[in-house]
Amino acid sequence: MADPVVLDGRRVRGDASRRSVLESATDLASVDGLDGLTIGRLSEASGRSKSSIATLFRGKEGLQLATVLAAREIFFTAIVEPARAEPRGVRRIAVLMRNALLYSKDRVFSGGCFFAATSADVDSKPGPVNAAVRAAIDDWHGYVTAQVAAAIGAGELSIAAQEADQLAFELIAFDDAANSRSLLTGSSEPYRRAAAAMRTRLIAAGADPALLGPLGIDE
Repeated sequence: MADPVVLDGRRVRGDASRRSVLESATDLASVDGLDGLTIGRLSEASGRSKSSIATLFRGKEGLQLATVLAAREIFFTAIVEPARAEPRGVRRIAVLMRNALLYSKDRVFSGGCFFAATSADVDSKPGPVNAAVRAAIDDWHGYVTAQVAAAIGAGELSIAAQEADQLAFELIAFDDAANSRSLLTGSSEPYRRAAAAMRTRLIAAGADPALLGPLGIDE
């Protein structure tokens, strides 16, 4: 029987190797897309051998799925988790959308928003990778919609409850537009404009401007 200490040591090293490779994989995919995330390309970027990467992920699809999961965790940590320090309502929405803008503006990934980059190359290709990317995007839209619905329920927004999904869609659309425009032009101005558009839309929906302070993005 194998020594449990030896097995634990191997597991720890394997987990560390996996995390290290996925750091490179998420960044590469944000630029090259998931289709461009090959074991050979990742070997060059991470300094790991092709065989070790293939062993860790059991092929390209396994690597792609693990990369999407790792990117979801980074997205949650950068955007959603800090916003939860605020009570549910308009203030949390403002912090949430600011975090989303800064996640792209500060280039957490070299290619801006990971899911904006990767959805473009899997949107017409059904399968497990498409489903994983779609689930991540659906969860994000669902979370923003839930926060808008909570603000409506608390009387902080004056729109009808059935408009929550529409308002969430618009806020996320401003963020997506800023991400793509900034990547194209190399300018940070789109983030300021998107933040201003979000403030205007939330005020039109009945938000107290005093609660929207976090939606101030410097160029």
